[in-house]
Amino acid sequence: MSIKSVYRLFALAAVAAAMTGVTSCTEKKFHVEGNIADAKDSTLYLENMSLNGPVAIDSVKLGDDGAFSFGERTAEAPEFYRLRIAGQIVNLAIDSTETVRVKASYPTMTTQYEVEGSDDCSKIKELALKQIDLQNRIAQIVRAPQLGVEAVDDSVAKVVAAYKDDVKVHYIFKAPMRSYAYFALFQTITLGDAQTLIFNPRSSEDDVKVFAAVATSWDTYYPEAERGKNLHNIAIEGMKNVRILRSKMAQRIDPSKVSSTGIIDIALADNHGVTRRLSQLKGKVVMLDFHLFASQESPKRIMMLRDLYNKYHAQGFEIYQVSIDPDEHFWKTQTAALPWVSVRAGEDNQNVVADYNVQQIPTFFLISRDNAVYKRDAQVKDLDAEIRSLL
Repeated sequence: MSIKSVYRLFALAAVAAAMTGVTSCTEKKFHVEGNIADAKDSTLYLENMSLNGPVAIDSVKLGDDGAFSFGERTAEAPEFYRLRIAGQIVNLAIDSTETVRVKASYPTMTTQYEVEGSDDCSKIKELALKQIDLQNRIAQIVRAPQLGVEAVDDSVAKVVAAYKDDVKVHYIFKAPMRSYAYFALFQTITLGDAQTLIFNPRSSEDDVKVFAAVATSWDTYYPEAERGKNLHNIAIEGMKNVRILRSKMAQRIDPSKVSSTGIIDIALADNHGVTRRLSQLKGKVVMLDFHLFASQESPKRIMMLRDLYNKYHAQGFEIYQVSIDPDEHFWKTQTAALPWVSVRAGEDNQNVVADYNVQQIPTFFLISRDNAVYKRDAQVKDLDAEIRSLL
């Protein structure tokens, strides 16, 4: 999948994660009430999470006691809302004329709130806290200085897999027709600065099955609900993508591309048309850099890389820069005066980006003199110090 496709997916996930889809409403009402302490004069919003993002449907300026009460029409299928003060939110699900009571304090309402009157809302709270805990554990792994790149990726994959197994068994498959099962499908985690779905229906066959299970249930219980139709379409598209990926998987990481030291080799044409292999730089300390020259931050970053190159090149430091710019002519113009290796991963070479699990741009890896991946950017606190230690 191209970086652009990844970004589109994550952008859609960020909207979908808000739990969207407005259905036709009856005149029956639900109520959300309670109090938010330590929030005097703050504005509390009740927002419906539509397919186009959050939509404020009511608000109140809180007084000394923080009391609030909202009443809105009940939809024909489960709907998703949130209470929000600034960046603090409480996620809610409404599937009847219930009264949900929320008690919290500001500014800790996202993680420290009490909810009564709705089993779905209680389950959503459990899932939200589990997600926060997962994100914290991932952050601890990424920051661990003793772990190499492969160890970090392996450890993160394990904690995410354990999380998914837990959520599938105790929430999704247990009651796929419930709103909290739907909520679980669209939870995300952040790796670096990139947001990614925990359950990825675009590339994981197992995850597609999870989406399909909930979609089938919603088709049965809420056949006219827009969110159910959306799930159905996601599952069908995921099945198509998985079939395509499965047919390509065998040749995606060709054993011939892996050097004896373990790096996945890259062989791309540079800005002069000469094929340059990453493995040919064995014996040097290399920064493998994934870059987009079309980004606004590119000039500033290139200046930083020039400083590094000028300081350390004579001691055996090299930069192997992989551009993902779609415009080849623009890329050649931008790299004409650069002294390091400049190659480009075009539409036919996006597997290079996937092979290194690049989920955000820019991203870099430090490679030691023996051609082994040493660290990725998320693990590097002092880049100069790390380069000097390798030289």
